Amino acid sequence: MAKDAKDSYLVGLIGSGIGPSLSPALHEREADRQGLRCLYRLIDIDVLGVPPEAVGDLLRAARDLGFDGLNITHPCKQLAIDHLDALAPQAEALGAVNTVVFEDGRSVGHNTDVTGFAASFARGLPDVPLERVVQLGAGGAGAAVAHAMLTLGAERVTVADALADRAADLAASLNRHFGAGRAAGAALDALPALLTGADGLVHATPTGMAAHPGLPLPAQLLHPGLWVAEVVYRPLETELLRTARSLGCATLDGGGMAVFQAADAFRLFTGREPDSARMLADIAELADAVGTTSP
Repeated sequence: MAKDAKDSYLVGLIGSGIGPSLSPALHEREADRQGLRCLYRLIDIDVLGVPPEAVGDLLRAARDLGFDGLNITHPCKQLAIDHLDALAPQAEALGAVNTVVFEDGRSVGHNTDVTGFAASFARGLPDVPLERVVQLGAGGAGAAVAHAMLTLGAERVTVADALADRAADLAASLNRHFGAGRAAGAALDALPALLTGADGLVHATPTGMAAHPGLPLPAQLLHPGLWVAEVVYRPLETELLRTARSLGCATLDGGGMAVFQAADAFRLFTGREPDSARMLADIAELADAVGTTSP
């Protein structure tokens, strides 16, 4: 049966600490408006008591149970790759997947984080300078947003990570893809010097999520000349964004990325065209409804 001939879908999300995720509501609301039945299940490795390396078993179980597809989030975006039958070109270039589609007994990995972040950034921070961008985080989400920043025209992206080798590996991959000198890796202790002369900061670690509250870097490293873009979307106003706004920084929350990547995943799951404007209104409403109780 062709995707667009179906009217019922079973999908889900694999990750750690995903209880507060708004993905189920985003997908199910948009499906309802299109006359579809969508059941979106959370598969939280913390609740299951299994390590991230169990993602392969979870993928196989979901396929066998008749899932149409899955979203994949921290800390499984890179680990999932070894357990898939095929990768879309962008996922292969990134070495990370956030969406898996099951079709004809095969599992195909995609990455909608790149297009999701790029669409959100172009919409929310359209005129900011992009000569020197510092990115904090070189994991699965970090790879995606670094690709997005360079695609958007950033002249140079320096990626800092607690694992300096991981940052160096990502920078090498980016340079192979975009050209020598476009990216560099750095250890966290380089952040003070890097941010002093930077145009903007992209935050791509889990810090600030409901399950991982706090600031990802010392507040004194932020300054008014810096724009700050966040990947975390639950809560929409993280401590990083709140601190940056108090200093006069232009900011971008993670809600837009969450919506645009979800819209792209919805299209892959169902073959239907989502209405991203309606989904943006959804996430604003949903986040506001939980804002008073989010850490």
